[in-house]
Amino acid sequence: MSDPLRALAPVVFISISLLISLAARAEGLKLPPTMTFTAYDTGTAGFNIAVAVGKMLKDKYGTDLRVLPAGNDVARLAPLRAGRAASSAMGSGSYFAQEGVFEFGAKEWGPQALQLLLSSVDCNAASLGVARDTGVTEIKQLRGKRVGFVVGSPALNQNSLAILAFAGLKQSDVKIVEFSSYGAMWKGLINNDTDAAFATTITGPAKEAETSPRGLIWPPLPHNDNAGWERVQKVGSFFFRHLATCGAGISKEKPIELGNYPYPIFVAYGSQSADQVYAITKAMITGYDFYKDAAAGATGLAADRQTKKWVVPVHPGAVKALKEAGQWSEDQEAHNSLLFKRQAVLGAAWADYAKSNPPSDDKEFLAGWTSARAAALKKANMPNGFEE
Repeated sequence: MSDPLRALAPVVFISISLLISLAARAEGLKLPPTMTFTAYDTGTAGFNIAVAVGKMLKDKYGTDLRVLPAGNDVARLAPLRAGRAASSAMGSGSYFAQEGVFEFGAKEWGPQALQLLLSSVDCNAASLGVARDTGVTEIKQLRGKRVGFVVGSPALNQNSLAILAFAGLKQSDVKIVEFSSYGAMWKGLINNDTDAAFATTITGPAKEAETSPRGLIWPPLPHNDNAGWERVQKVGSFFFRHLATCGAGISKEKPIELGNYPYPIFVAYGSQSADQVYAITKAMITGYDFYKDAAAGATGLAADRQTKKWVVPVHPGAVKALKEAGQWSEDQEAHNSLLFKRQAVLGAAWADYAKSNPPSDDKEFLAGWTSARAAALKKANMPNGFEE
């Protein structure tokens, strides 16, 4: 580089940085220079979408985003709770954490006041993928087969049970095989250690399984089977009927009637700064065109495609961004207020239970909390959501 050019280089770099800073300032955003998100394992849809969002934040706003993969819900939320992450790309575990059930009923956790930024519903679905060499073509044929579970991941495990319920099957009707993480479970399917595993149809491990010697299919959940769907929603109230047109072995030409719920669901704690949550959400909305085609499922993050009136409230900072995008309404506001009240009831019930000298034994502690939780929700005239 010649001396004149070398002299100009710092000016060029400073100008680029200034442009990035001015772009963020023009939109009223206060994004930190570095952030961390947590997500499912490397290669999953949630991880890939978070990485795509991170590239947008870097290119458009100069913010470096580190995406930390974690194999289960507890591991994904721990950095967020500790303040080491700004958001987590969760699945239905966000609902279980809010409710303080399953692993989140342990004394170290309890109800978590999680709130949404944005979530995605796209052409994919979420269901049990089954190794083709099993010969299974219908959910009912999974009786006696091996189904993967992930230790510390109530979302994946409960979702598997919800899909099995379509055919009237329970956990006792299949052989549960436990794995340490989501990625390990799918490696287990490929290695013939299990026959079925839960996932979104666009996850990387499912595509890997499809091209493996075992192959992969998604047994359908026919939408006209109302009794089957009633059973699904008793176990997983957050599922809805959805026609999958993309994913491993699925296309617009070969769609499959399955079920779905928002995923990934970018969440923060209610205690996190509304300004920061607003800035992140606003950046994801205004930068949508920069990442929507960068990862399968990312198009579902569009502001006008957000799932309305879901089971977890939207963070006030995200509400502000959605209002500015013209994607908020009075009935959504009313629903959100009720969900905030629910989180307050659950939080108070947990605090009272902690003061009641609960049992030290883990199983007895959980049983006592389950009863206390049910009583508090009943007193507040709110649905339990987890009746047997």
